[in-house]
Amino acid sequence: MNSQKRLGVLIVDDNEMTRSVLRISLHGDEYEVLGEATNGRAGLDAALRLRPDIVCLDIVMPDMNGLDVLAAIKDALPGTAVLMVTASADLATVKTAIGGGAAGFIVKPFNTITVHETMRKTAQAVLRQRAQARPA
Repeated sequence: MNSQKRLGVLIVDDNEMTRSVLRISLHGDEYEVLGEATNGRAGLDAALRLRPDIVCLDIVMPDMNGLDVLAAIKDALPGTAVLMVTASADLATVKTAIGGGAAGFIVKPFNTITVHETMRKTAQAVLRQRAQARPA
């Protein structure tokens, strides 16, 4: 992982406990939690303002669901990786999210090990994408 700069993360979930567990899980040298939002519309606004490297995004939320937020983020910030954080891991939801550009899933209930492993894989993909985008 790039030791010079921590990757910025935005957490978007209407459940305080989920946001808290994610925030605590991501505390350390690799990631910087840039912000949190409690609904889809606020999450989209925060993503556009903060331009995070990774968004941890719930699917079922008030104001705007996570699949709509995913589409808007990928349209405006195509280099931002979006991880869906959800208990809705049914096949239709998974297909829609992957088709919309989701980088992966953190399925509720989750533990710190699952979060770290999913974040590590996503961070590596973000850094690889950046390295490929740099002119030689």
